[in-house]
Amino acid sequence: MALITMDGVQLEITSVSAPEESRAPQRQPVVFLHEGLGSVAMWRDWPATVCRATGRSGWVYSRRGYGQSSPAPEKLPPDYLHREAWDILPALLDRLGVAHPVLLGHSDGASIALLYASRFPVAACIVMAPHVMVEDVSIESIAQARDAFQDKSNGLRQRLARYHADVDGAFWQWNDAWLNPAFRAFDIREDCRHISAPVLAIQGVDDPYGTMAQIDQIPLPQGQITRLPLQGCGHSPHRDQTQLTTQAIAEFLAPLD
Repeated sequence: MALITMDGVQLEITSVSAPEESRAPQRQPVVFLHEGLGSVAMWRDWPATVCRATGRSGWVYSRRGYGQSSPAPEKLPPDYLHREAWDILPALLDRLGVAHPVLLGHSDGASIALLYASRFPVAACIVMAPHVMVEDVSIESIAQARDAFQDKSNGLRQRLARYHADVDGAFWQWNDAWLNPAFRAFDIREDCRHISAPVLAIQGVDDPYGTMAQIDQIPLPQGQITRLPLQGCGHSPHRDQTQLTTQAIAEFLAPLD
């Protein structure tokens, strides 16, 4: 783990090496974009698993306010996903010398991946449980997460504290942003029309934070987007269906080598 400073903000970042036998300069690295309560550590060893399976290197970072990165402002604006995708991520990738990444995002990170790909060149875009618009089920589940975080007997706060230097800041910046009435207007379906790269969209059938509409309504033509619904899977395909998700990603990226 290392810290990189950008405009006075420290971001936690780590690199993942490609397998020695499969290193090839033409293979673009995988950039992992975490969920709304995620961090470098919360990915655990899955980025390394993906890099081994795909023969690519990788970059993993914690957004501001998460993991060991600098604290975030008290309130995230309703367009915080757009700002991350169109301002912060491009600057970070430029700093890393990554021009055409494979973006792999989960939940909020998946929305960031789609937004980035709508304006900047990418080799491919892989999204797990993306949010392309706000559904009632999303708001209901996020409100339930708020109640669970405040319930001292639940243990949610203690579990998250293992992964975030400022667990309260990490939780409330995400929760308050989503429960802000202004966030109900969030809808990136029209932005997605501008994506030119191939897209793999993975959605758990049992996801409490979003329905299949989240991938079904990404307005890209058949042949450009591959939609993968996963049975027996909730909001985290890489944890709930690790083998199937990793295999699907490897098969999706293989023709791009």
